Amino acid sequence: MNQKNSLGLDKCFLDLADPIELFKNWFDEAKNKEINDPNALALGTANKAGIPSVRMVLLKGFDKNGFVFYTNLNSQKGNELKENPYATMCFHWKSLLRQIRIVGTLKQVDDKVADDYYNTRAYESRIGAWASNQSSTLENREELLKNIDNFKQRYSDKDNVPRPSHWSGWNLKPQSIEFWLDGENRIHERLKYTLDKKDIWNKSLLSP
Repeated sequence: MNQKNSLGLDKCFLDLADPIELFKNWFDEAKNKEINDPNALALGTANKAGIPSVRMVLLKGFDKNGFVFYTNLNSQKGNELKENPYATMCFHWKSLLRQIRIVGTLKQVDDKVADDYYNTRAYESRIGAWASNQSSTLENREELLKNIDNFKQRYSDKDNVPRPSHWSGWNLKPQSIEFWLDGENRIHERLKYTLDKKDIWNKSLLSP
């Protein structure tokens, strides 16, 4: 018989007042068990007309202030976030049979934060940030490859490739975080944290 926490949920939910702590616990487990990209998440955005879109991105940092990823600011998601800052993230770790959904608002990270992360990237990835007009239509693949070659010539010093102004990070400040555990016969276990007006996290159980 599985051990339970004080709410009657599986012990993996722990008994924590802060969902960021629980996220860290689950994320650390995923890093040990998930075969590829435990930091991969589905990011859902919508434009000003409310038309949604979703794609996979990689989490590059998190703390009590939010969850950070990086992208071309002129990409589809970048343009949608400029129009509508509300977004959602969904992590799904098949190895753990767990899922986390986060809803909140996004804003750009400070330039220094973006610079610091950008400078940790591989040379080819830094060049790619310059060469790719993300989400725009290509006439052919050669157009992109030519751009890459041009920027490699422009920035041949691998230790000195500046961050493009159109490339930065977004930080999602959570308003709610839901933890989900797969259950037999689709009787899943769900725990939702919601942030109130006093910045206090409230917990509630959800039906599967």
